[in-house]
Amino acid sequence: MQIDQEELHVRIKTLLQEHRDLDAAIHSLALSATADQLQLRRLKKRKLWLKDRISQLEDQLLPDIIA
Repeated sequence: MQIDQEELHVRIKTLLQEHRDLDAAIHSLALSATADQLQLRRLKKRKLWLKDRISQLEDQLLPDIIA
């Protein structure tokens, strides 16, 4: 079942906010003298997954163009 465009926009907006929040958390943790490297790696991995998921959803918004 295809998700309608309004739902896609809302989902993308939510994921973008989470991506920004993770970016801020990663930055704060990286500046900490006692940064937990495992936690930092997990946050970066989640941020990358979010970026990929956002790209997938944005691709669903674009119509297929036969070149």
